[in-house]
Amino acid sequence: MTHPPRILSLATALPPHRLSQEEALGVARAVFAPRMRDFERLVPVFANTGIETRHAVMPIDWYQEPHGWPERTAAFREGALALLEEAAGQALAHAGLKPQDVDAIVCASTTGIATPSLEALLLERMGFRPDTVRLPLFGLGCAGGVLGLTRAGQIAQAMAGRTVLFLVVELCTLAFRSAEATPTNVVASALFADGAAAAVLRADGEGEGPRLVDGAEHTWPGTQDVMGWRVEDDGLGVIFSQSIPALIRSRLEPVLDGFLERRRLARSDLAGLIVHPGGAKVLHALEEVCAPVSAGLDDAWAVLRRCGNMSAASVLFVLERRIASGARGSHLMTALGPGFTAALAHIDL
Repeated sequence: MTHPPRILSLATALPPHRLSQEEALGVARAVFAPRMRDFERLVPVFANTGIETRHAVMPIDWYQEPHGWPERTAAFREGALALLEEAAGQALAHAGLKPQDVDAIVCASTTGIATPSLEALLLERMGFRPDTVRLPLFGLGCAGGVLGLTRAGQIAQAMAGRTVLFLVVELCTLAFRSAEATPTNVVASALFADGAAAAVLRADGEGEGPRLVDGAEHTWPGTQDVMGWRVEDDGLGVIFSQSIPALIRSRLEPVLDGFLERRRLARSDLAGLIVHPGGAKVLHALEEVCAPVSAGLDDAWAVLRRCGNMSAASVLFVLERRIASGARGSHLMTALGPGFTAALAHIDL
């Protein structure tokens, strides 16, 4: 008999440098305003994001200086490993486990490059076994939290009774490039932040914790230019289209309903939502598409307000809040990422 995997524990981690939205605006103004005649026209976006505070892996002065690939890669490796070690350590402790008890690790990240991959670098650093099965995931973007958790659950089912650790870390602020004085880069500087999360899963039919019932994804044809990265001389350049909220309103509803119908569910059967807080406009669009279900959206707004958009890590922060609130019942977990792809999961809290 196949048992759905359970999330035995979940933990999140934030980097040490906390900045207000006013401080972020100050940096953006100092960097971009001298080279953008219409910068002040873009200033309201900082207030309209719904973000009050964010966390960054580097001190704020670092972002006002030019940095090339070597510096950015070193900052990514050091910062990502520190956050993953913190989140993984807490998740394992909450589950009453040690690194030696982990049989497989799935690690999702799209905001930097590390070879050996991040989870490989953690093996000796944290004391995982040399025979630990590893699956690094790159390129999923904001959808990586949902899709990575789903992959970890699939591995847990395939390795029934074994312990799987899911890790996700995104250091979006390292993509801030002072050389690119464009409206898109200004908007990115108003939205993105850093964070990490870890979850312990097992599929043995025992214990407590949220059940990861099922997952799926849908990639719309002809939408590859909606979201992603450009590789530039001095780092990764952000790509995200202003059409994303409109695409959510026009295309997501049949995908959501089809996913639920295949599992003999309707939106009215859901106890709540666990959604990636990509921004205020994205959350407003999701409110419309997911109606009448609204429980859990306040958790997404709270994560956006306190932490900003941490790409793939954000939805795990929302899940953590939803669990802590005592919520129960079937929940739809969703995020949107490059492809343009909708990531979906059915979680029973």
